[in-house]
Amino acid sequence: MAVSYTAVVDVDGEGRNGGRVRSSDGLLETGLAIPKEFGGVGTATNPEQLLAAGWAACFLGALRLAAGSRGIRLTSTAITAEITLTHGDDGEFGLSAVLNPVLGGVDQATAEELAQAAHRTCPYSRATRDNIPVTINARAADAA
Repeated sequence: MAVSYTAVVDVDGEGRNGGRVRSSDGLLETGLAIPKEFGGVGTATNPEQLLAAGWAACFLGALRLAAGSRGIRLTSTAITAEITLTHGDDGEFGLSAVLNPVLGGVDQATAEELAQAAHRTCPYSRATRDNIPVTINARAADAA
């Protein structure tokens, strides 16, 4: 497979507990903090938020590609991504995801079909397939 883009990000310090994130191009630079829900200070972003942002952005691109390949004109797209970090009784950490895309200009059935098509092609969805639970709640914007 040909490589078309590689993101390079450095993280230093204590990682999620006070570390700093810096991309090689300088466009991403932020601190990290443990969420308040896990006993941290919650004063900076965390890896789950970064995963949610990346996945949501990629998923919307996949939705637009799916619509375009079917000749469907979307009037709007939006998504809320929820990444949940769990800590089980066994001491192991895990993740789950809920993707909530809202598509304008289509009916409910088409919104659901396009979301499933996007889930088949989105690189984030493909990377996590069969590794974490993922729920997709597609909604037509007009069905609000």
